[in-house]
Amino acid sequence: MNPSAKPTQIADDVVVSLAYTLSVNGTVVDSSDESNPVVFLQGYGNIIPGLERELYGLHVGDEKHIVVQPRDGYGEIDPDAVMRIPKEEFPPQIPLVTGVELEVRDMEGNILHATIVGVDDEAVTLDFNHPLAGQELVFDVKVVDLRQATEEELRHGHVHEEGMEEEEEFLPGDEEE
Repeated sequence: MNPSAKPTQIADDVVVSLAYTLSVNGTVVDSSDESNPVVFLQGYGNIIPGLERELYGLHVGDEKHIVVQPRDGYGEIDPDAVMRIPKEEFPPQIPLVTGVELEVRDMEGNILHATIVGVDDEAVTLDFNHPLAGQELVFDVKVVDLRQATEEELRHGHVHEEGMEEEEEFLPGDEEE
């Protein structure tokens, strides 16, 4: 394929600009319009597998309604990902209130996201499941643009934003919650 040729459909190694609306149980939980689409490298797991799989073959301007089951989205709810932690292990500045979302570090120093789902006199119950785990995800998407990935993007497995220095590059999972 001519590296300067603009791709005509979504395939592996193509940078996709996608406008979308994500609904769960009939409620819109996230969206990105055509003026500010999500941009990702197709075929590299930069988006959930069920959505990525359904985009293959679409062209600029195509719209599609996609339903993603939990196993192909954020997974099923894992009961082992809910833990009781003694209250004294929490710093005093953290509000121990149901619904509060926290970032915690595991023993290896990795950052994990958790939601407080219960508090009693002795312990706090944290849920480490993704907030959309166990949910059927409904996407309404529109392909805004396609372009060939650069060699650097292909080596790194993700899109580099224009004008961004290597040290500043966006990595999947860096987005603010």
